[in-house]
Amino acid sequence: MRKFTTEEIAAATGGIASGHAEVTSVVIDNREAVPGSLFIAIRGERLDGHQFIEKAVEAGASAVMCSKDVSCGVPTIKVKDTTQGFLDLAGSYRNEFDIPVVGLTGSVGKTTTKEMIWCVLNAKYCAHKTYFNWNNEIGLPKVLLGLEPEHTAAVIEMGMNHKGEISRLTRIARPTMAVITNIGVSHIENLGSRDEILAAKLEILEGMEPGSTLILNADNDKLSTVERDDFAIKHFAVHHDADVRAENIHYLDDSTEFDAVTENGRTRVVIPTTGEHNVYDALAAFTVGLELGIAPESCSEALKNYAPAGMREKIEDAGGVTLIEDCYNASPDSMKALAETLTLKGAPGKRKIAVIADMLELGDYSEEAHRRAGKYMADAKVDMLMTYGPMSKYAAEEARANGLVRVFDFDDKEDLTRQLIGMIKPGDVVAFKGSRGMKLEEVIEKVQEARKEEN
Repeated sequence: MRKFTTEEIAAATGGIASGHAEVTSVVIDNREAVPGSLFIAIRGERLDGHQFIEKAVEAGASAVMCSKDVSCGVPTIKVKDTTQGFLDLAGSYRNEFDIPVVGLTGSVGKTTTKEMIWCVLNAKYCAHKTYFNWNNEIGLPKVLLGLEPEHTAAVIEMGMNHKGEISRLTRIARPTMAVITNIGVSHIENLGSRDEILAAKLEILEGMEPGSTLILNADNDKLSTVERDDFAIKHFAVHHDADVRAENIHYLDDSTEFDAVTENGRTRVVIPTTGEHNVYDALAAFTVGLELGIAPESCSEALKNYAPAGMREKIEDAGGVTLIEDCYNASPDSMKALAETLTLKGAPGKRKIAVIADMLELGDYSEEAHRRAGKYMADAKVDMLMTYGPMSKYAAEEARANGLVRVFDFDDKEDLTRQLIGMIKPGDVVAFKGSRGMKLEEVIEKVQEARKEEN
């Protein structure tokens, strides 16, 4: 981020500056304040940042953005709403960069796709990207303010819980190209139907110039219906005809190979992860690369550099037991993907074990969603299913109803952990999936510790 003056910040946000200062960083947590920081007093659901202005100034903050009159000993910028002020400042800064910006949204697979797009972009550009889970109205401004002069492209992830959120984000990020990975049921509790989810995701177009490229998954039943004369739509797919499609897919233990086929030929692609859902993510990234003039061979070579982010489908060995950690988020679609991954990872004679926890934020759809998850596990013929949480009991019930014999459901996480540690043995493949709030990573950590002690 470049240096800003309080006068520039006021101009960008429609605020009123009281005093002059120069800032070189922006923080919303007083514990991160240092000399040169602008502290933005965000009003949250539980905390009001105005309560921490004094501490931020004590830590060295050089200026404060606030929404009410305060006396704090440093210059202030008073705005009507500090959250909007944060967005406006980031948007003003983003406008200083005349670079390709890929906006990305979807029900599942956003972060994996973002990481793959970033890999492909770096084949030609110096690319910036969304880091951590900073894809909302607080995180996205941080990402945009992280742009530096050396960046010549960016991929910006946009998440949502409610209608209108992506609209606000995209108007600030101003993508020059957009990717929608799929339309599932995540956040259906707030939006009511998949059609409403589709409409909310398509809000990403509101920040784009007419004629820009929109990249969609042609295999998704909702995205395949999208028609827009004011945007150039490109499709990727595995099972249908598309501008970029995958053929000759081969799933290996730790990688997937396929041909990326376009009207100009085919290119062999190898990604260091497995599962059809990851093929879709790679196809989206490949399509982005082609649209930005990156040669197919360069796209393919770049995708070899993909590495999972955070707790998303990280595969590691624990004393001869393969652990697949995917505990950042969960939906019926990602549960299906996990079941398919287990099917692919299970070698003859090796047991496939699924450990799943509740999927949150599904509202009235929750029971049906968990039952679907249980059927997915039964259809995948996993050797054992262990569930944790009140809603996951429906998954266990449905799995039993569909012929899965070894099913165990737990209300207590420690009980689940003890039972799992006692059952697993070398050669097993154990996959973990649940919403972030269920904290299945705590089970994984204890399993890893137990395997180390045993070996």
